[in-house]
Amino acid sequence: MVPLLLLPLLWGGSLQEQPGYELRVQESVRVQEGLCVHVPCSFSYPRSSWFSSGTLYTYWYRDGDNTGHKILVATNNEVKSVKTEFRNRFFLADPKTNDCSLSIRDARMRDTGTYFFRVEKENCGNYSYKEKKLKLQVTALTDKPDIHIPELLEADRSTQLTCSLSGACEGGSRLTFSWVGDALDSLNPQTLHSSALTFTPRPQDHGTNLTCQVKCAGSSVITQRTIWLNVFYAPRHLTIGISFRNVTALKILQTISSLTILEGEAVRLLCVADSNPPAKLSWFRGSPALNATPISSTATLELPRVGTAEEGEFSCRAWHPLGSQTLSLSLSVVRKSVSRAGVVPAALGGAGVMALLSLCLCLLFLYIVRARRNPAAGRPQVRDGEDPVMGTVTWGSRENRRPDRLPREMIPAGDAPPSGEQQELQYVNLNFHKMKPQKPPDQEVTNSRVYSKIEKKSK
Repeated sequence: MVPLLLLPLLWGGSLQEQPGYELRVQESVRVQEGLCVHVPCSFSYPRSSWFSSGTLYTYWYRDGDNTGHKILVATNNEVKSVKTEFRNRFFLADPKTNDCSLSIRDARMRDTGTYFFRVEKENCGNYSYKEKKLKLQVTALTDKPDIHIPELLEADRSTQLTCSLSGACEGGSRLTFSWVGDALDSLNPQTLHSSALTFTPRPQDHGTNLTCQVKCAGSSVITQRTIWLNVFYAPRHLTIGISFRNVTALKILQTISSLTILEGEAVRLLCVADSNPPAKLSWFRGSPALNATPISSTATLELPRVGTAEEGEFSCRAWHPLGSQTLSLSLSVVRKSVSRAGVVPAALGGAGVMALLSLCLCLLFLYIVRARRNPAAGRPQVRDGEDPVMGTVTWGSRENRRPDRLPREMIPAGDAPPSGEQQELQYVNLNFHKMKPQKPPDQEVTNSRVYSKIEKKSK
């Protein structure tokens, strides 16, 4: 009689698995708040005992936590009522294939607890698999969203990025997306609240940050991920830098087309290109042909001693998979004996000419002062405010009064007038004008002289 009395208890479920009843499910599952989780499950029962052709119902209950009270959270039996807080969030699979999998959407903190599975067949019996329960734990949302870039970001080419949160599922809690970044300033703000973002990167967007923020409905927690944009673009702003041996740390980063160098000077040419990834830089003599051999396969071209052989055109080519660019420079060489306007500071030979001219002006000034101090010489009259040296200087009065004779101190040796011959005083006009440009470089000057020419007037 005892076995018969125990039979209903065993039929209703026991702590020991009965022959023919088996449940295969993981014992512990963890999910973050607001996300979804799918718990695979399968079961078996003794079909020989359950011979009835009635409908098979399955249930998932939440254990009453030491109260003995169970809460129905999911079932395929439409007659049974599921508690409101679990309705439309906990779902069961089709039991016809012995599938007891449980899907949970929009997990909430209060969902944490222990759950067990129960099977029932009309006009046959039921069985609760309490010997193997499911422990569900809901934690705070800490996962960061994923940003997917389908291809390389190429400047001026439209592309689409997608932001997704692992664990989110269709039909779960509504997710709010927000895109933030300097590269998105020109976009319509309404497009920045979708999981998919379409934009066209620019070269200046390279190296900037892009952030995707995700917020679950009903939660104040925001999770986000920030990525660094790697934008590919062809060379732009190709420039040539110049440095000289005698000038320390001189670097001119500007586009130039010609350069004049003093013969014998050491020059370094540096080619700079803005591109990503960095372009391959090389130097050529003249305009580079398709398969031309470079004279330098780096960004720097060294010219240790410039001569006439280095005159001509030099070209820097920046090669890049997205496009190449070439910049040419015309190099001219000036001999050291030639003073040439426009030569680079290291080749200013005109400094010597200026020094010689200054010396002549000083001698001339002393000569005039000495003449003025001679009591025998006529004293020139100078108008108020007129500089006798830097302006037009006249030896003699403004009324063309002439002295009877030239002071002896002003007569150069060997040029004295013949005996008995009356020599009239001559007038000399010294005009100091703005210094005229030097002769063109192609006219070689071997000896430079600065002198004043005094012409004798006829009586």
